[in-house]
This record gives sequence, C-alpha cells and structure tokens, in this order.
Amino acid sequence: MALDDYVWAAGVATELVNTTAEVWRGDDHLPDLAALVAFADLHGGQSGQSGQSGQSGNEGVRDGLSELARRARPAELRAVHALRVTVRELIDHPDRDHLIAGATALTSPAQGATLIPDPGRENRTRWAAPLRDGATVADALSLICGMGILGVVHTLGEQRFRPCTAPTCRGVFIDTTRPGSRRYCMPGLCGNRVNVANHRARHAATRGRGADSQ
Repeated sequence: MALDDYVWAAGVATELVNTTAEVWRGDDHLPDLAALVAFADLHGGQSGQSGQSGQSGNEGVRDGLSELARRARPAELRAVHALRVTVRELIDHPDRDHLIAGATALTSPAQGATLIPDPGRENRTRWAAPLRDGATVADALSLICGMGILGVVHTLGEQRFRPCTAPTCRGVFIDTTRPGSRRYCMPGLCGNRVNVANHRARHAATRGRGADSQ
C-alpha cells in the first residue's frame, strides 16, 4: 500500500464501519462472505478501482483485496467484523494520541516499508508498506484502515473524525475533503433525508400559517 494514498484508505475505513447493523437499523450490510467479496470488489480493484484514475500507486492492494476476499473463510469474516468495531471506536474517540496508537496497531500486518515506482512520475519512487506473506482479507483491511487514519491525523488533523450530523443516523466518517466541511457519513443518503425532512417541515409550517390566516 502506498503510504501517501490516505484519502482512498480513509474512505475504505469509513465505508467499512458504516456497514454495521447499528448504522442500518438492525440490517448488517456485511453479513456473509458474499457481501465481503462485494465490498472488496467495490472498494478494491474489480470495480473500476472505486472511481480512481488508476494512478494512485495502490492498484496492487486493491486487486489483492478482491482476491483475498474470494479466498476468505468464516473466521476471516468474523475478524473483519471485529475490525469494524475497532475502527469505529477510534473514530468515536478522536484523541490524537489514541488515534495514533490505535491506527499504528492496525498496521501490524505490514511487512516493513519499501519503495515502489511512482505511477505519476517517471523514474521516481514512493514509500509503500507491503502485506506480510499469508495475509488475510482482514489483515489487508486492517492495514488500509490504519494507514488511512494515520494519514488523516498527520495531514488534516484529528478534528476530521466525526459523527454523522443527520438526526436519526448512527454513522461516522473521516472527512478528507479539502474544506473539511463534510457533514454526513453518506451524503447522498443522509443529506437527502435531511433535505426532505426540512422541506416537509417548511411545507407544514406554510400550511399552518395559511390555516391560521383564514
């Protein structure tokens, strides 16, 4: 994994923690191995690399994530479920030292650090952390989440770890946007729900004022 691609990694961490039944009102979105494969394909390399340009330097880990998910056994799914809890706890308690210690522990599946070719600059290299031999999909996700958290803490600060502001949502997220103004864990869903609720409230208030004037 390229160490400076923290935006993608933090996005995977956000998406992973928000698959829990806690967020989806009792409906776990990562209930079985088939769902784990689908998650890996969506956020790994089998589905267009999550919309990335292909120049991130993490194409190998993305493709590998899908392959590891396809080889996973039930014990590895349970390990991924445990990882969700660990990452959620870090996002819920964004003390800088706590984040650094917890995220560093998550990177334990890495086999040291090395240099890899930089796909965006000819004859240049960048730092990367390879997975150790025999790593599982849970190990890969642990490394990704750990690197994403560390990158955000270092580059953007611990204030980027937040709960969703939608009133009825239990989701959390890591904000990697340039202005740092993200409000929702799933903007397309939570943001739309809030907009609809606000629209209905305004409409009801308008009807109420109209009735009072008659």
